Amino acid sequence: MTRIPHEPSGEPNPLCSLTLDQLRRRTSMKWRTYPEDVLPVWVAEMDVPLAEPVVRAVTDAIALGDTGYPAGTGYAEALAAFAAERWDWDGLAVERTAIVPDVMLGVVEMLRLVTGPGDPVVVNPPVYPPFFQFVAHMDRTVAEAPLGADGRLDPGTLEETFRRAVAGGRRAAYLLCSPHNPTGTVHTAEELAAVAALAGRYGVRVVADEIHAPLVTAGARFVPYLCVPGGENGLSLMSASKGWNLAGLKAALAVAGPGAAADLARLPEEVGHGPSHVGVLAHTAALREGGAWLDALLAGLEDNRRLLVDLLAEHLPAVVCRPGEATYLVWLDCRALGLGDDPAQTFLRRGRVAVSSGLPFGTGGAGHVRLNLATPPEILQEAVRRMAAAVG
Repeated sequence: MTRIPHEPSGEPNPLCSLTLDQLRRRTSMKWRTYPEDVLPVWVAEMDVPLAEPVVRAVTDAIALGDTGYPAGTGYAEALAAFAAERWDWDGLAVERTAIVPDVMLGVVEMLRLVTGPGDPVVVNPPVYPPFFQFVAHMDRTVAEAPLGADGRLDPGTLEETFRRAVAGGRRAAYLLCSPHNPTGTVHTAEELAAVAALAGRYGVRVVADEIHAPLVTAGARFVPYLCVPGGENGLSLMSASKGWNLAGLKAALAVAGPGAAADLARLPEEVGHGPSHVGVLAHTAALREGGAWLDALLAGLEDNRRLLVDLLAEHLPAVVCRPGEATYLVWLDCRALGLGDDPAQTFLRRGRVAVSSGLPFGTGGAGHVRLNLATPPEILQEAVRRMAAAVG
């Protein structure tokens, strides 16, 4: 019998498993970018041990010497089963998937399939900074359709941006972030259907980055873009990377709707040589066997969201915090603190705490920071204490 997601899993809270001393032994970007006296609550790495099924899959592969090139459809089959269980979506067809090195490199390849050099790619700032960087690097132009004041998609702004993007017969794409990073917004089925209708009307191709899809709160529902009416012409990128902290084990899946199958079929064969075979095994194990661990993580993240709201109310009441319904990232409006456009610099210089600057997130990022709450509660408490001291 399938266990209902978000029920108590019996697993310990992964966010309470590691000490600061243990975390400082890590050699990844989060823990080695800044000096040791800085608390890092910035880049999207979680301070958790790996789920046991993932550890077992990786260590078994190493013991066997199973470190060659990726093959087969096991990853796609695991994602399809996960999607059916978690999102009630049975439309993820294995034959319309392709393994890609990671989500952002997959985004690049999907945009190459549906746009050409110089074509516009629409994004919704404030949004994940690599959206700007990767699009510019591949010789496309960014067209901003900012989120509304409520942090949600603005249909009027989106339509006007689509209209300008396709003017003169140009091709255009829309790079949708779902759930949205940095706000944690979970787009509703109605909002996504409206996006699909606009995209169909203007001939804009939708490429959805859905990497944070496993990290949705119990009170919200993630809706895959490809399952909404009109979404059949879309392309999606999915991965176990964010849900199970597997960024260093490279592997993701490109998924095509029925109307985009021919596009995905044009993906160059060599793209499939980029993912790590061990990464594919790790992601597959996470999706197949890591549900209980994920539910324990989601419960821990919900505890940390409540803790952060309380800490800010006590120590930094001028900061506006509206935790979203997904991701482990929180978008903080620090404009009332009077720290200028880049308050992250003050928090780092005076408080020795690293948060992500809002400026690279585009329009709407000035005066904001992004904080990663996927960390032990004690570290979260100390980070807010230091941030308060920095402006005290």
